[in-house]
Amino acid sequence: MLFRASAKTVAVMALDGSLFLHLTDQFVHMHGYRPGASEVRSWERSIPVLAATLNDAGLGDVEVMLEYALPLNSKRADVVLAGVHPVTGEPSYVVVELKQWSQALPHEDDPTLCHVDAYAHPVLNPVEQVRRYCEYLVNFNGAVAEHGDRVAGAAYLHNATEFGVTGLREIERDDHGLLFTAERRGAFVDHLRSRLSDKHPGTRAADELLAGATVPSKQLMSVAAEEVRERTQFVLLDEQQVAYRMVLNAVEKAKHADRKEVVIVTGGPGTGKSVIALQLLGELYRRGVPALHATGSQSFTKTMRKVAGARKREVQDLFKYFNSFMTAEKNSLGALICDEAHRIRETSANRYTRAENRTGRAQIDELIDVAYVPVFFLDEHQVVRPGEMGTVADIKAAAAKRGIPCGVVPLDSQFRCGGSDAYLRWVVRLLGLEPGGPVVWEPDDRMQLLVADSPQEMEAFLEARRGQGYGARMSAGYCWRWSPEPKPGDPLPPDVVIGDWARPWNLRGDRSVSGAPPAALWATDPAGFGQVGCVYTAQGFEYDWSGVIIGPDLLWRGDRWITDRTASKDPVFKKSTPDTDVDRLIRNTYKVLLTRGMVGTVVYSTDPETRRRLRELAGGTAREAVPV
Repeated sequence: MLFRASAKTVAVMALDGSLFLHLTDQFVHMHGYRPGASEVRSWERSIPVLAATLNDAGLGDVEVMLEYALPLNSKRADVVLAGVHPVTGEPSYVVVELKQWSQALPHEDDPTLCHVDAYAHPVLNPVEQVRRYCEYLVNFNGAVAEHGDRVAGAAYLHNATEFGVTGLREIERDDHGLLFTAERRGAFVDHLRSRLSDKHPGTRAADELLAGATVPSKQLMSVAAEEVRERTQFVLLDEQQVAYRMVLNAVEKAKHADRKEVVIVTGGPGTGKSVIALQLLGELYRRGVPALHATGSQSFTKTMRKVAGARKREVQDLFKYFNSFMTAEKNSLGALICDEAHRIRETSANRYTRAENRTGRAQIDELIDVAYVPVFFLDEHQVVRPGEMGTVADIKAAAAKRGIPCGVVPLDSQFRCGGSDAYLRWVVRLLGLEPGGPVVWEPDDRMQLLVADSPQEMEAFLEARRGQGYGARMSAGYCWRWSPEPKPGDPLPPDVVIGDWARPWNLRGDRSVSGAPPAALWATDPAGFGQVGCVYTAQGFEYDWSGVIIGPDLLWRGDRWITDRTASKDPVFKKSTPDTDVDRLIRNTYKVLLTRGMVGTVVYSTDPETRRRLRELAGGTAREAVPV
């Protein structure tokens, strides 16, 4: 929140201009950079209109909270009004989204989206935007978690005529999302009076909301229990069930004995870590235990939201990022399920972090502190970036520092790579991640391994498999520069160039461009085949056939691998990153890429000597396997 005061005070400060100086100063203090001109302009043009409306309604003592930050989220509501309900006498809140638009048209295929002249792409209908803010607040703020009726939402388009935005009203359903225009200012005044009393100040209600604990509401947990458990299509076997039971037992013990416990579940790609994590989430919600799922990967979190919350939008909000807990209250959760925990970083702070939150605290400490039972699912061979701290030793040390018991459950059974333990062993031996040196691949009936002589050969082979109904993707080491994202309609730049073969990297952003899917959906959307994926997009996912391009950063010379850091274009490698770390991270990168395939892997190296060694170790070639 940038500022809080009564509506009277806001109106006076808006009139003399001091409000906007104060908002700017607070913004700089919290974010470390100045707000954009458009944001300042929206404050200057919209807040005085709302303050005047409140005072005209006789609601000068209502508390106004500007740029209210939603819990465990980077989103901010423009305004939250706090007061007393004129009929019930209970605390009452109105979330207000302010827009300067003079007109907007609903999207032809989806009324939750709309078109505004100022934007090239569709934007969210403000009715839908404010409804989601209301629902999120009810789902995660303890002050209103059991009192959803205390929260209302309104989009106030104070420059718009009824004719200009009438199509946006199609999705009005309840008090969480209503639309008011300049022409309906009187109706907006009446609505505010129906929710907020003119006889009582709103300071106490605002205090209650700001003091509300950040936990999933019981209603949300009930929905999630049904949604996640109903969608379970996997049976947990052997040590998977052991890990599942150990976490549930730790949660029960923690609840009865009021003591913490850390659980670490280790396992390679495809050992079922994410399946266990989802089943735990569903079971914990069924038992009424407040829990959240967190990862360090935007692609992975967005896909989990899509998979687990496909039918219930509110369930998507239970999937967070590791840096969501910087200001969370200690032990506010019964359990925190940290998936892909090898991606934990040294600290959660980044250039957008508010100054008062730059405490230097380790991210591991934040994750351990927030829950009675923090659970870490990890694979130490998937650490691919400098600064990633998700190792068993790091987590054990952080737990020991606090005197917290820590249990480790190893997962060995293989559910990816066709269930082939032999293939997993071949990969880690090939890359020198386990002692003994590379061994010749002995084909089994679970996994196919082929070597391509050219990227064209690899792509033709994968395309043929797609024609047979299989899914396929191509990925590569980070050995080619990544151009800025093109404008809509422009072709994707062909960054990955090998001889006369060139293909674009996968997109970086959250929107589709020229038919290519957004970054988070590259591994799961069939349209992802045309682009080359990098390790950060592929990590955590699987597909039937995997084509892997080993770039010049990993070369076979004589009897060993040589890593060439100068061939890597990965911006995360700084000059200060030691050579030994770069060597380990490059090898781990290829371990991740080589273990994405469920049916088979086709590997190609840009280096002739390395290709020869791969053919000696892998046997079959892609040319031999391409159907006639």
